[in-house]
Amino acid sequence: MLQPARTAPEFLDRTVIYQLFLRSFTPQGTIKAAAGLLDHLAELGVDIVYLCPMAQSDDDERQSYWSKRQLASQLGNPKNPYRIKDFFRIDEEYGNDEDLLAFVRKAHNLGLKVMLDLVYLHCGPQAVFIEDQPDFVKRNPDGSVLYGPWNFPLINFESTGLREYLWRNMTYFVERFDVDGYRCDVGDGVPLDFWEEGRRRLEALKPEIVLLNEGTRPDYLLTAFDINYDFKWSALLLKCFKGESTAADLIAYWREQNEKLPVGGRCLKAIDNHDIANDSYDDRIETVLGGKAVEAALLVNFTLDGIPFLYNGYEVADTVRHSIYGNRFYGKNMFIDWTGALTNRGKSRLTFMQSLTRLRHTQMALAGGAVAWLDHDQPEKVLAFTRTRDDEKLLVVVNCADQPLRARIDLDSIPDGCVLVRGAAAEETCGRLAVSLLPYGFLVARLD
Repeated sequence: MLQPARTAPEFLDRTVIYQLFLRSFTPQGTIKAAAGLLDHLAELGVDIVYLCPMAQSDDDERQSYWSKRQLASQLGNPKNPYRIKDFFRIDEEYGNDEDLLAFVRKAHNLGLKVMLDLVYLHCGPQAVFIEDQPDFVKRNPDGSVLYGPWNFPLINFESTGLREYLWRNMTYFVERFDVDGYRCDVGDGVPLDFWEEGRRRLEALKPEIVLLNEGTRPDYLLTAFDINYDFKWSALLLKCFKGESTAADLIAYWREQNEKLPVGGRCLKAIDNHDIANDSYDDRIETVLGGKAVEAALLVNFTLDGIPFLYNGYEVADTVRHSIYGNRFYGKNMFIDWTGALTNRGKSRLTFMQSLTRLRHTQMALAGGAVAWLDHDQPEKVLAFTRTRDDEKLLVVVNCADQPLRARIDLDSIPDGCVLVRGAAAEETCGRLAVSLLPYGFLVARLD
C-alpha cells in the first residue's frame, strides 16, 4: 500500500509557479529590473515567483571546467548560474542584498511568494571553501578534486562540516531575505537525510516553507519535499500536441506515475523551463506548436492534478530563444520581447493566462480533486477527464490535434454551464455526451 505524502501547506494545491530567469526576464538582467515587473506577475495571477540561481557564479575561464552545454552555446560566458563560487553572495551581475530584500518585500506586498534555487550537487572549481575546507568536495584516491558529469567539483555530503555549511545557507536566505521556499537542483542526487534535516531547520523559521525537488524519486515526497518534477510528462505532452504520440500514451504514463507516487504526492506540470528553452537551439515551443496548441497544452496542465508551472514570457507568447548563458554581456538579444504584450496575440495570451490562473484559484475541484479519465471514441487525439472534490465536479475535454473532431464520451450527464471554452460545443446524443471540437479546442464545464 502506498504511503501518504508529507502534509504540505494548504495553499499549495491552488498555487501557480512562475519561473523568473533574471538573465532573460529583462534586458538589464537584474533583480531591480525584475522587481519593476512584479505588478505584472501579480496581475497575471501567479502565486510563487521562482528565481533561478543568483548566487555568485564561478568566473573561471578555463573551458575544460565548463559543461558541454555551456560550450555548445558558443556564447563564451564563463559564468554558469549553476556553477557556484560563493553560496552566500549575490552575484554582482544581478545586484546586491538590498535589491533582493526590496524584491521580496514588494512581492509579499503584492501577495506573491518568492522561491530561490539551491544548487548543492556541485560547485565551481574556484569555490571559496575548496582550499580551506578540502573535505567539502569529493576527492579521487590521489587527493585531487573529483569532477562530475558537468565538469564541476562534486559536493561531499559525507563531510559533517559541509552539511552544516549548506544548512546555514538554506536558513540564511530565509532569515536575511524572508524567502518562502526553494527549488532544489538535481535534488535526487543529494542524500534524503540532508534534505530532511534542512526541512526541519527551515520549518522552525517558516512553517509553510515550500520545497520543490528537481527530481522524480517518490520517497523524497514522504518527508522532505512538497513537489517533484516530472520531466517525462512535459516531453510526452509536447509530443502528443505535435502528433508524434497519442493522448492514450499520455494517459498511460499518467497512470503509471500515479501508481508510484505517495498518496497526495504532487508533481510539477510544465511545458517549458530554462533547460528546455536553452536546449531548443532552433525554435521555441511557442513557434514549433503555434499559439493555439500551446494554450491547449497549458490548459491540460492547469486542470490536471499537480502544480502548474509557467516559464518566462509565456503570458505574452514570447518566441525569443533564451539561453541560461545569455545576458546583457553575452548573447545580448536573448531576453523576453516584451513588445509582444502590445500585439493582439500577446494581449490575447495574457487574457487567456489570467483565465487559467483564475480557474485554478476559484474551482475547488482543481485543488486536490480526484482525476478520472473518461472513455470515448477518439482515444488517439482527445483527452477527457473529470476532477471531483466533495460536491464539485468539473469536466475537461481537450483536442490535441490540428483537425476538427467529434468525441462521444461515456458520460450520461450534460455539462451544467461552461467555465472555460474555446472551439467546443457539447450535446447529448443517444444517452451519451458528444463534444464537437475545432483544432486544439477545449471545454471546461461543471457537472451535476
